Amino acid sequence: MTASTASQRLQALGIQLPPVAVPAAAYVPFVQTGSLVFLSGHIAKRDGKPWVGQLGATISTSEGQAAARSVAIDLMGTLQAAVGDLQRVKRIVKVMSLVNSTGEFTEAHLVTNGCSQLLMEVFGPEVGAHARSAFGVAQLPLGSCVEIEMIVEVAPA
Repeated sequence: MTASTASQRLQALGIQLPPVAVPAAAYVPFVQTGSLVFLSGHIAKRDGKPWVGQLGATISTSEGQAAARSVAIDLMGTLQAAVGDLQRVKRIVKVMSLVNSTGEFTEAHLVTNGCSQLLMEVFGPEVGAHARSAFGVAQLPLGSCVEIEMIVEVAPA
């Protein structure tokens, strides 16, 4: 991979980061303490509305990956708002993914790859590779199929 910035990689991928979504409950989109930025859970959206469905019932693993990728884009939009410039990102530390799924669905980790792979593509393997948890859950806010939160280390402004 040639040396390029996260913003240049996003542009090459044809991705425009959205503005920070207004929280739907009593929380803030992000909190920074020291060099760590904690991003609240973001639900999958399609056409600006919650991407509703359940893996193993109404949504396939590949569609779930697309939903997780869309969450990664929203997370990066919030991250950019939090830190001002994605060049400040030193490391994607942790991703936690919740996948709305049936009890029989065992591919939450594959769904979450939609997010993880995009983060590594945008930030490169040294910065974008991260620790991760992926859980299957019975329900998510607004019936969304995927919710993901993230912890990021950033350089001083």
